Amino acid sequence: MKKITLCLLGALALAGLVSCGGSGDTDRRVIIYTSTEDFRTEHMQELLSRQFPDYDIVLEVLSTGNHAAKIKAEGTSTEADIILNLETGYMESLEDIFADLSSFNTEPFLPELVPPSKKFLPWDKSSGAIVINRDKLTEQGLPAPSSYADLLKPLYKGLISMPNPKSSGTGYMFLVSLVNAWGEDAAFEYFDKLADNILQFTTSGSGPVNALIQGEAAIGLGMTLTATQAINSRNVPLEMLFFQEGAPSITTGMAIIKGREERPIIREVFEFAMTTLVREDKELYCPEPIFKDQPNTIANYPRDIPYADMTGVYDQDRKALLLERWKY
Repeated sequence: MKKITLCLLGALALAGLVSCGGSGDTDRRVIIYTSTEDFRTEHMQELLSRQFPDYDIVLEVLSTGNHAAKIKAEGTSTEADIILNLETGYMESLEDIFADLSSFNTEPFLPELVPPSKKFLPWDKSSGAIVINRDKLTEQGLPAPSSYADLLKPLYKGLISMPNPKSSGTGYMFLVSLVNAWGEDAAFEYFDKLADNILQFTTSGSGPVNALIQGEAAIGLGMTLTATQAINSRNVPLEMLFFQEGAPSITTGMAIIKGREERPIIREVFEFAMTTLVREDKELYCPEPIFKDQPNTIANYPRDIPYADMTGVYDQDRKALLLERWKY
């Protein structure tokens, strides 16, 4: 009987150890949802692994739409602890699910990008540009366009690529910029005419730059960051133009899921994200300003970008109405 009791106690002790070990593993785990490109995510993972070798930090990459939908559906029960790089419009609609970040130092950020609620902080600002493949235009004996009106000329027929606003945030930001500049009717009349010259309305924002790289298109309505990456990493002869209406742009944010801010490990990782991760990301990839003292040292990344009026770009009701009118 004594033997059986000792064996039982030993088994219970072993079970307790396993349970503690499992709990310990969970306590050291931080799950981060992000919508950054692969190369940016990989760099973040390297920095996190180096800074927190004893933590199990999981970076899960989701498309913007899936990212927002998952957080909205799961609420504070989501497995994510921290979210990064989600468009500001979605961040605003999800504020009730986020923790109050007032206890963190928000002073370095541009004040206009920090919401009054302090439920999220800016992650980046990204602009669009009219990107051209100068070699492709030269082959065709064509000049570079200097205005949106130029893009309607028959000589560019089949040489222009644009993201579809219904599936791409990049496409939608171009649509909003021209609606704000010209009025809704004039903007849609313009896109109806531009459609005659479009090679393809791509499903993703990176599609037009990819078409330029592959020589399928000569002109693309694309992201400044994507074009710069292609120039610097692939030595592709691309150029970025900004027309009179200015460069369309969007911002993204970062946040902690409500209730998770009480865990010291989450606060520690988020503090590192908002000071080091985001700074390095700006220095290496996306230098458009979210900080008061933010230099742009990236080769070939445009300086002094003239930004378009993006009023209402995060208004979800307005977005639904504009996309209902979009027919391509």
